Amino acid sequence: MAEKKRVKYLVVDAFAESAFKGNPAAVCLLDDDNDNERDDAWLQSLAAEFNLSETCFLTPIIGDFPRFRLRWFTPVAEVDLCGHATLASAHVLFSTGLIDSETVEFDTLSGALTAKHLKIDDEIELDFPVVPTFEVNYIDDDLSLFSKALNGATIVDVKATKKDILVVLSSWEAVIDLKPRLDEISKCPCEGMMVTASASAGSTFDFCSRYFAPRFGINEDPVTGSAHCALAHYWSLKMNKCDFFAYQASSRGGTLKVHLDKEKQRVLLRGKAVTVMEGYVLV
Repeated sequence: MAEKKRVKYLVVDAFAESAFKGNPAAVCLLDDDNDNERDDAWLQSLAAEFNLSETCFLTPIIGDFPRFRLRWFTPVAEVDLCGHATLASAHVLFSTGLIDSETVEFDTLSGALTAKHLKIDDEIELDFPVVPTFEVNYIDDDLSLFSKALNGATIVDVKATKKDILVVLSSWEAVIDLKPRLDEISKCPCEGMMVTASASAGSTFDFCSRYFAPRFGINEDPVTGSAHCALAHYWSLKMNKCDFFAYQASSRGGTLKVHLDKEKQRVLLRGKAVTVMEGYVLV
């Protein structure tokens, strides 16, 4: 039996200007041969082996312009949308010369997503769908569970998306200092929980956030691009603006430039990335 073709991978810190900041993602480069050799169970097992918040898989699609199939996996499940791993994937393609273009399109579970290399600031801009936030009439038991999950932090507002819950706290400091109870977050009726607050007066940032998804093997995500597709929607209604400078207040920390296009219902996310390692998967 012939040996399987090796799979090259790179680990990239996304939404970061230096190594060991932002959110790491493993980017695995597949082609028709090794894509056919590896089934979904293998992809999920490799994601569990890397044990990063996301491992993603790129397979080229033959055509007139750079286009790739892109799939994202947490250590326990495939997901529909991931910002930082998309940024990491685009960074790999642009920085290694795998494509001769400043634009690339990804075919994903969330439809076609594009990434542009902005040479002036050496940033990458992602074009994502907006994730609307909406009111939910939670029962008292739910609100009590949210409060318990957030260790009694003062909750100012609660909204929901199709999959996540967005909780607004009283201050930037409350978000920074939050010590959540992950076991209680796992009991909440959501895939993940966003916690956010507006920035203090005079700050260069507009808002901060943190993201917890223990049910998906991610106790706290260092920087969550997809969450900002919902945060942009929420804060645009509160601040009456469409451009934001956001900070994700995890231990690694990360910054994002965010633009909400209300007419097209798209969110543009800008950030930088750094490759920290590369190698081959041998099995």
